[in-house]
Amino acid sequence: MSSLKRGADGTFEVTTSKGKISADQVVLATGGYPIPIVPKSASSLPASITQVHSSDYKNPEQLPPGEVLVVGTGQSGVQIAEDLHLKGRKVHLCVGNAPRCARVYRGKDVVEWLHEMGYYDVPIDKHPNKESVREKTNHYVTGRDGGHDLDLRKFALEGMRLYGVLSNIDGTKFEFAPGLIENLDGADTVYNSINRSIDAYIAKEGIDAPAPSEYVPVWAPDNETLELDAAAQNITSVVWCIGFRTDYGWVKFPVFDPKGHAEHVRGVTSVPGLYFIGLPWLNTWGSGRFSGVARDAHHIVGKIHELISSHHATEPLELQALGS
Repeated sequence: MSSLKRGADGTFEVTTSKGKISADQVVLATGGYPIPIVPKSASSLPASITQVHSSDYKNPEQLPPGEVLVVGTGQSGVQIAEDLHLKGRKVHLCVGNAPRCARVYRGKDVVEWLHEMGYYDVPIDKHPNKESVREKTNHYVTGRDGGHDLDLRKFALEGMRLYGVLSNIDGTKFEFAPGLIENLDGADTVYNSINRSIDAYIAKEGIDAPAPSEYVPVWAPDNETLELDAAAQNITSVVWCIGFRTDYGWVKFPVFDPKGHAEHVRGVTSVPGLYFIGLPWLNTWGSGRFSGVARDAHHIVGKIHELISSHHATEPLELQALGS
């Protein structure tokens, strides 16, 4: 899609690579992660260093021989770091403030526990951190080999090098902000906090489950390295895992806040007939997941029928769903 605007006849006009489409109602289902983020400073790296965004990463073999710097510890960053690590590659990892959680706790997948506990059903307007929760990075965990915890401290014991957040690039030198210790501790605090909430739920409901446990750090840095010379360390690749951004420049309707985020109530915008679906926290934590999208879709379809009824249409209005 290159444009969504009001057509001359008052309907929505969508311009695509295959021509124009008109519709009375439009559902924007392009998702919340369409544009990969690469920092501007990446352009200062020499051509001898291969750069790959997480969205383009396939396997360790696509990277040239040498050591690898992985920037970011969201789900993709930690999973890619593990993938390289298990293949015997020397990995340097920039650790951000992403939280982590157990894959399985007390006999059940943590996501299943959270689903039972109603975490994915709490609407954003009832969330205690509703102003900031949309910006938070998801907990890192993996489904690899049936699923398991991801523990950066364990990786460090096995030879992976950990640093704080990447703050600057100067030629082949990478500079890191202090904060590695705090970021590791913060992730572990969230890990144990989620487990404690599960413990409380098990106790309240009288559920028969394996005994509780507490994560105890297996490693801690003696100090923090704040600078790394890629040339001296033979770092030949950088994998950028710092997320994605939205891009709604092609939508020519005033339904966005100053930061470019969609403004809506459960996917319904202020423009009659224009809707969003599949966005993180569209309504609940489950909205951007399979666990919640069906409920959101049902709500949107209801609003579509309401608009049709309000127009007393004798023929169904034409609906166009725009997805990636």
